[in-house]
Parts: sequence; structure tokens; C-alpha cells
Amino acid sequence: MIHAAFLIPCLPLAGFLILLVAKNKLGRPGAGIVATVAVAGAFVVSVIVFAALFAKAPEHRLVVEPWYTWFTAGKLNVGVGLQIDPLSMTMATFVTGVSALIHCYSIAYMDHDRDFGRFFLYLNLFVFSMLMLVLSDNFLVTFFGWEGVGVCSYFLIAFWFERDSAASAGKKAMIYNRIGDAGFLVALFLIYERTGTLQYTQVFARLGNISTGNLAAIALLLFVGAVGKSAQIPLFPWLADAMEGPTPVSALIHAATMVTAGVYLMVRINPILHLAPDAAHTVAWVGVITAFIGATSGCAQTDIKKVLAYSTVSQLGYMFLAVGCGAYDAAIFLMLTHAFYKALLFLSAGSVIHGMEDEQDIKKMGALAKLMPLTAATFLIGWLSIAGVPPLSGFWAKGEVLLNAWTISPALWAVAAVTALITAYYMGREYLLVFTGASRWPRNAAGHELHPHEAGKVMTVPLVVLSFCAVLGGFINLPFHPHWDLLERWLDPVVAHSTVTHHYSLLHSWVFAVSDGVLAVAGVAIALALWRGVVNRPALEPNFLLRAWKLDDLLDRFVARPSTSLAVATDTVVENKVIDGAVTGLAQTVARGGNVIRRTQTGYVRNYALGIVAGTIVLVAYFLVRVHG
Repeated sequence: MIHAAFLIPCLPLAGFLILLVAKNKLGRPGAGIVATVAVAGAFVVSVIVFAALFAKAPEHRLVVEPWYTWFTAGKLNVGVGLQIDPLSMTMATFVTGVSALIHCYSIAYMDHDRDFGRFFLYLNLFVFSMLMLVLSDNFLVTFFGWEGVGVCSYFLIAFWFERDSAASAGKKAMIYNRIGDAGFLVALFLIYERTGTLQYTQVFARLGNISTGNLAAIALLLFVGAVGKSAQIPLFPWLADAMEGPTPVSALIHAATMVTAGVYLMVRINPILHLAPDAAHTVAWVGVITAFIGATSGCAQTDIKKVLAYSTVSQLGYMFLAVGCGAYDAAIFLMLTHAFYKALLFLSAGSVIHGMEDEQDIKKMGALAKLMPLTAATFLIGWLSIAGVPPLSGFWAKGEVLLNAWTISPALWAVAAVTALITAYYMGREYLLVFTGASRWPRNAAGHELHPHEAGKVMTVPLVVLSFCAVLGGFINLPFHPHWDLLERWLDPVVAHSTVTHHYSLLHSWVFAVSDGVLAVAGVAIALALWRGVVNRPALEPNFLLRAWKLDDLLDRFVARPSTSLAVATDTVVENKVIDGAVTGLAQTVARGGNVIRRTQTGYVRNYALGIVAGTIVLVAYFLVRVHG
């Protein structure tokens, strides 16, 4: 059944092509049903292939299926094919599963949008691109999928492009990602120059022929790409602005596609990071600093989706922290559980926005738990999961990251631990402001009083499914028994040779687990103490946190504006005076010369005859002088 893997990306592609041709005829909900069935079908195939791969012995869990030769250039031969291994199938399964739920939810959420069919067209293309990224057997086709998810994110973030803010957010995401993609592209050149191939298995087999310096350069250049795609410092500001897109888009980008691509890439190149420890430590420190900045920024946000956006920035930082510590299985574990509770949180937020008639300011909500009990319950599960409250999934996944951080550096652990406490706090702040206290609902656009309400089953069923996943997802990799770490043993064929191992006694493991639980419960308690029945605490919501440490302002001041000034100077000086001046000057010189020469063409025969005679005399005189000389 492994050979059926080609259907995994092909089904969303087929859905995209059907919608491209017939989205208007299908209408609503037809277009949404086609798109959802395509992705759900890909999930079913992923589960079947996953099971077939699981049935093989660990040493045989690598199957490369070439499709066709894409192009040949000199010695470079690039094919299109799939690499079926535990890492790629883990990614494919959770991407298709979570995406199918988001597609289903979107049928109801986007029901009144005039571009309903176009929305699902983009969603299917988005999932296809992500699947090509994670299933490809070589760097270049991965880059193709990498660019595909970037383009689709632009389409979807700027979906409501009639709004200037949405159009600007789409362009911002595209520009920030292009900066990172430049690093990825240069890395590809260096990889090929040093190994003569872009095939994953062949590149990793030839790493012994590459110097440590070159390996570090490759790892860091690829990490630059990951920093852009997965919103790490300093390229994370685009992710908050991406909230201008429809809420299901936010869920898809944050939970199942796009931002997880960078983490996947760094886990995929684990043999390179293992041989370049300095580069790995850089990844760890960038990750933990980003986690802290993202968490603190979430403390002051008032937009229900932007709080979640900064929480994604922070959680991605944890994943890169794990990668940099050599804990690749912990990074994937957190990625999986994060997909469950972050999709749950975004879709719950979408249910709130839907019930509040597009209101997103958490300071204008309150008391929604009574009117939207299911949404309140699912959001509560999402909050406690991301906070790391035991025994929910976030507790197990985040605990693995913290334990590995301590192994590498207590300083890394300290920053990550403080960040964990802050996470529990600011997510509690959001929950309390939205669902508890007195109602603070404004009137709607028509001036009528709002009547918040629970959404229909098409939107609530995915919330229930994701809630179960957020609660039980942690049990796929429990640390306290040698046979309970299922995910770790599953990923061993891909990452075991590069994983930094630690040996702690059962007592030490319980000590870390208890400390993790205490941090989570303390953060929840602080949120309850400070925000129950309270709407504003200016001292806890400073402007510099609202503006995410003003990093966007700094980039605007020291990068964007100088670049714009340089572009203007280049246009006015280099373009107009140097380039255009040279071209225009040459043309004017030719024109002046032509005007001078043109005067010799009088049109009178006698002048031409005189010229011939004069020329003849000059020639005769020349030859006479040569002969007698």
C-alpha cells in the first residue's frame, strides 16, 4: 500500500483543478464539499500508507519513489519523487488530518462570502504545496513546495484585498518570506557545489566530504529560510499582520501548513546540524529568544487572533529550541500537539468572531461562556493545553523541550521556563476577557444590539474532534516508560543518529515534570488573580509589548526606509543620470555627427563632381610622393 502514496498530494491537486474549472458551477456548499473531500481523501491515504510503513522493520522504513525527471542541466539531474519515511509520513498525516477539519469548518464560516469557490481553490492548492514540501525526495522540489505555500499564503492573507490592511498584510508576508527564501536558495547552490546532488539521501551520504565551516554555512542559510517561513526573530512581524485573512486561513497557516515548514526543514537536515554544533546552538538561542519575545508580546494584544498569532511565534520558538538542542523528536512532538490545540484555539476564536458578527476586540466581549458554552469549553481546553497543564498534550510536549534545553544549557532552560509561565498567563488573560465577566458588547454595524450565539454543527464538530486530540495527543510520546515513547521510536530511523541523548533517572524525570506542571498552574493562577472581572490593567499592557517590542518599527526605520531612500537615489541618480545619461549622450553624439555629415549631401551634381576631382588629385599626389620619395 506504500505505492499509493502518490495519491496524497494528487488528491488536493485534483480538487484544485476541479475548482479551477468548475467552482462557479459547484457554488456553495458544493465547492467546499469538493475541497474537503479531496483533503479528507488524502488523509485516509496517508493513514493507510502510514500503517503500511509502520508494519515494516525500522531499518526498512525508507522508500524513495521517483516519478519523472524534471530537468537536466549539465551534471545536475533533478527528478520529482516522494521520500516515504517516518518523518514525511508523520507530517503528511497531521497536515491532511488537521487541514480536513479546517476545510469542513470553513464551509460554514465562509458561507456568506461572495468568493466562496475561490477561497477553497486556494485552500486545496495550499495543502498540495505543503504536501509536496514534506514528501519530496530532494531539496529542489521541497523548495518548489516552499514557494508554493508562500504564494498561497499571499493569496489567502490578502483574500479580502478590497481592504487596504489585508492587501498590505499579504504583501508584507510575501516580502518577509522572500528575504528568508534567499538564504534557502543560496544554500541549495552551496549544497550542489559541495555534493554534486540535491537528493536528500545522496547529500547526507556525502557529508563526510564537506568541511565543518561549509556545513555550518549550509545549516545557517537554510535556517535563514526557516526564520522567514516560521516567523522567528527578526522576521516574525508578518505573522501577526497575517490575521487580516479569514480565520480558517489563520488556523491553516498556524497549525497545519506554512509556519511548520521551517521546523520540518531543520529536522530533515538533522545530519547536517549534528556535524555543525555551533550552527545548532545558534538555532537554539534564536528559538528561545523568539519564544520569550512572542510570549511577552501576547500579553498586551487586544485582537483575539493576534494573541494567538504571537503564541504561535512563541511555540515555534520552542520547536527551534528543541531542534538546536538535538531533540528532533521533541520538536516534532510539540509540532503535532501544537497543531491540535492551535487549530482548536483559532477555530474557537473564529466561532467567537462569527457569533459576535466580526468583532475581534477582546475588550469588547465578556460573558460569552453562558451563550456559547461549547466554544468556551473548547477554548478552555486549548488554553490549558498550550499552558502545559497536566495531563493535557501541551504538558508532555513542552516538558520534553524543557528537559532537553536543561541538558544543553541551564540558561536556555531558564528562559524557556519563564516563557512557559508567561504563556499560561497571557492565554488565561484572553480566555477571561472573552468568556467571563460582564458583557461589553458594542452594537453592530447596523446599530442593532449584538446577540452572540453558538455556531452550527459544521463548525462545532471540528472543535470537538480537535479538543479530544488536544487532550489525548500527549499520550503518543510519554517519557516514563521505555515502551510508551511511541513517537520517539517511530522517528528513530530518521533522527536517531543525530539526536543528543540524555540519561536521567526516573526521579529526575518526575522532578522536571512536576516543575513543568507547577509553572503551568502558576501561570493560570496569576491570570485568574489579575484578570477575573477586570478589563484594563495598563501597567501590564505597555505599548511596546502591544507593538511586539517595536521590532516592526525598528525594521521600518533601519531597513525599509533606508532601502526606500536608496531605491529613490538609485532611480534619480544612477538610473536617470548615469544609465539614461550614457544612453542619451551616445544617441545625441550620433545625432550631432549625423547633422554635420548631412551637410555634405547638398544634392548638387557639380559639388559631387568637384569632390571626385579633389579626391582624385589627393590620391595622385599621394602616390607621386610615395614613388619619388
